[in-house]
Amino acid sequence: MSLPLILLFGKNGQVGWELQRSLAPLGRLVALDRHNSDDGSDYCGDLNDAAGLAATVEALRPTVIVNAAAYTAVDKAESEPELARSINARAPSVLAEAAQRCGAWLVHYSTDYVFDGSGEQAWRETDVPAPLGVYGQTKLAGEQAIIRACTKHLIFRTSWVYAARGGNFAKTMLRLAAERERLSVIDDQFGAPTGAELLADVTAHAIRSVLRQPEQAGLYHLAAGGEVSWHGYADFVIEHARQAGHAMKVQSIDPIPSSAYPTPAKRPHNSRLDTRKLQAAFGLGLPDWRQGVARMLHEIL
Repeated sequence: MSLPLILLFGKNGQVGWELQRSLAPLGRLVALDRHNSDDGSDYCGDLNDAAGLAATVEALRPTVIVNAAAYTAVDKAESEPELARSINARAPSVLAEAAQRCGAWLVHYSTDYVFDGSGEQAWRETDVPAPLGVYGQTKLAGEQAIIRACTKHLIFRTSWVYAARGGNFAKTMLRLAAERERLSVIDDQFGAPTGAELLADVTAHAIRSVLRQPEQAGLYHLAAGGEVSWHGYADFVIEHARQAGHAMKVQSIDPIPSSAYPTPAKRPHNSRLDTRKLQAAFGLGLPDWRQGVARMLHEIL
């Protein structure tokens, strides 16, 4: 049996970078970004080019398409709704239709922002979405387009994604803690910081599984275990750095409500995701968020 051909979009993003590692053992990998491909070909990796995306899928006829590219500038989306919609909704629709035509699997990532962030219970896949802003609306539209058009799909909703590569909340906190004596961090938004490498590893496991058991197709919530506020996250990061011997200027980290830090896009207060469906379907345990964050900090400090 020949190994599958896997087509990856968004290879240079945080999740895409880790996916290049985790997907490589599964088959031949063609990894694209907006500008070029890994082999110098003319394949299109620009999610704003619908015709190019369709032509690339038709030319390669992959076994699996993994879309790790997205418009993720949550605040900017409020002033660029058409661009956000093109990348987050139209492109997934085009990929889904192209995948269906060639019999490919489509793996796609979505977000807790499809919910309104109310309550304190972890969101389940069956809960009714009600996005608060353009970003969440366009990501939800992308999900719905995939479900309508492509039978063989895996959609992973996740939250609070970070990686050692690129910018992230922890790096920002460490920089500010070295510059200032006092920090103010939001304490009324809750979620689970989820590492890009965890997303990539679970994705590879799930792909290997669905290729054998296609009935596992569907929508799943995927996030690290446990929960924390942004304030608690900042506390953990700075204390970890202190224990590692890094000098910190900061003396206090003050909790503040979201209302004290207004942004163009409203953030959900409750980003908790119930991952029991995924864990049961694929026989996985999801580690506590502290494990991944501690590992990332060890890498960057």
